[in-house]
Amino acid sequence: MTFNIIRFLTILIILYTIISQISLAQDTEAIVDGFFSRGGHTNNWAVLVCTSRFWFNYRHIANTLSIYRTVKRLGIPDSNIILMLADDVACNPRNAFPATVFNNAGRYLDLYGDNVEVDYRGYEVTVENFIRVLTGRVAPDTPRSKRLLSDDRSNILVYMTGHGGNEFLKFQDAEEISSFDLADAFEQMWEKRRYHEVLFMIDTCQANTMYSQIYSPNILATGSSELGENSYSHHMDTDIGVAVIDRFTYYNLEFLEKVDMQSKATLKDLFNSYNPNFIHSTPGVRSDLFSRPLDKVLVTDFFGSVQNIELTGQQYNISNSDIVNETIISDESNFKITEYQSNESPRESEKSNSKNFHLFNVNSKQSSPSIPQFLIASTLFGILIKLVSIKI
Repeated sequence: MTFNIIRFLTILIILYTIISQISLAQDTEAIVDGFFSRGGHTNNWAVLVCTSRFWFNYRHIANTLSIYRTVKRLGIPDSNIILMLADDVACNPRNAFPATVFNNAGRYLDLYGDNVEVDYRGYEVTVENFIRVLTGRVAPDTPRSKRLLSDDRSNILVYMTGHGGNEFLKFQDAEEISSFDLADAFEQMWEKRRYHEVLFMIDTCQANTMYSQIYSPNILATGSSELGENSYSHHMDTDIGVAVIDRFTYYNLEFLEKVDMQSKATLKDLFNSYNPNFIHSTPGVRSDLFSRPLDKVLVTDFFGSVQNIELTGQQYNISNSDIVNETIISDESNFKITEYQSNESPRESEKSNSKNFHLFNVNSKQSSPSIPQFLIASTLFGILIKLVSIKI
């Protein structure tokens, strides 16, 4: 009788140990996955397309370069940005400010600057090339800079601006892409596992009709105007002589300029900021194909980049003379940054003004034995109990 009870208790201990370890492993995996990828993605891409050319479409080029500057500021590198631009404005003979593009009459910021990398320029901006970029069906000799090398863990921002109408968008007054073409391109991307989630944003007349035919999952879409409405410019620069930005893009930028890489602003916040009275048209949002609630989707999930940080279990000191300043960056994840400021001379610290940061868990504990170790220990314990009971 005693032997049966002991054997039963041993089995219970083993089962409890296994279940506890599995649960711990799952919880740890969920925490790590949530910390690193947040929305379930591991990388971000942006496809930014200005479908217009000619001087009088200055604002469309400024629209695209404004979004380009924003995603770069929030961490997406040029290697992950496909920029399609006629690129005929900065050096246009009519430009009173050569080699510049501005989106504000005050000319506070030169969008063209010194580090703009245009991937598809001039007459390369075609419907065919755009669809080939999305679907990955490019020629073998196409350079990496012209390829969208996304995968099934990629979040992609697709921004388009130009002249359009009911379910079509013109490309440089020479051809058109329809809402059906766009929908089929997204479906090919889904079937080929080229995205995790997509944010499609378009600024044109009757823009909301361009996403009406999309049927692929995990796509969120927003546009500047509904059927029968025009998309209007915001203001013009009298020295430049044309409008410099569109209203929908202007008010998106007004919101995005307040966002940084650590911002907790969500897409719901962004969409709620749209005011038809200011935009002079009715912006639309289509979210029926999107799986996550908008108040859980960070703006940086599409306009920013995934920030990977290596986690360690223990804190370490760089030197005995270092001053440690701790700053909690998340109450929910219990992580904080420890900043080490060395008291050494500039020569000893290699004349570097950079700071060393180390991320560690506030509630870090000693690592637990693995499941096999528990099983071995429990089995040995059971054998020992059996031997003791037999001897008794």
